[in-house]
Amino acid sequence: MIFTKKSSAKIDPTRFVEVVDESNRPLAVLAEDMAHRQLLRHRSVQVLVFNADKKIYLQKRNADKRFFPGRWDVSARTHPHVGEASADAALRALREELNLVVEHPQFVRALPACAETGFEHVSIFALTRNTQAIAPNSDEVSEGYHFSREELTCLIKEFRELLTPNLVTLWEAGLLVSV
Repeated sequence: MIFTKKSSAKIDPTRFVEVVDESNRPLAVLAEDMAHRQLLRHRSVQVLVFNADKKIYLQKRNADKRFFPGRWDVSARTHPHVGEASADAALRALREELNLVVEHPQFVRALPACAETGFEHVSIFALTRNTQAIAPNSDEVSEGYHFSREELTCLIKEFRELLTPNLVTLWEAGLLVSV
């Protein structure tokens, strides 16, 4: 007879992602950290928030983050929960990370999963001309700042080590400008 001890650890269903194929079709559900560790394709959502002056809000990742702690990144980002639509994940990321409640961020573009995107199929949304006050969640974001195009260009060219590779990838693709 085999005896097993029941684990008292609780499984957090929000820490699971859908592993997908190259066409972004779901294949399996796996813990987020396992998908990252095994470099498996999965989905992410990123939201770019611009103010009325067309400056982009960047967040500085909390020092406790597993990946790229303390680096500047896009306004908000998340992995969709299993079965969650990308647009709903974008709304959730804005609410949870920046305390912004909006109705419809604008879909900008999708990027295919590849090494440059961390093997994530990325759905990019934008909130243009935001007038709401941003109140970063200190569990997720240590601080934030609205950067002009010139300031962002200077950061990219002179201080890349302070930025997430994802932010640099989006800048190089010309996606960090307000429409």
